[in-house]
Amino acid sequence: MINLPSLFVPLVGLLFPAVAMASLFLHVQKKKSI
Repeated sequence: MINLPSLFVPLVGLLFPAVAMASLFLHVQKKKSI
């Protein structure tokens, strides 16, 4: 069995910045459109 943290940490490490960047990008796009 693979222990969960070893699989979970890299996944979050990649996913969290991607979500943060996407939300920031959308926020900037909304500001520009107005």
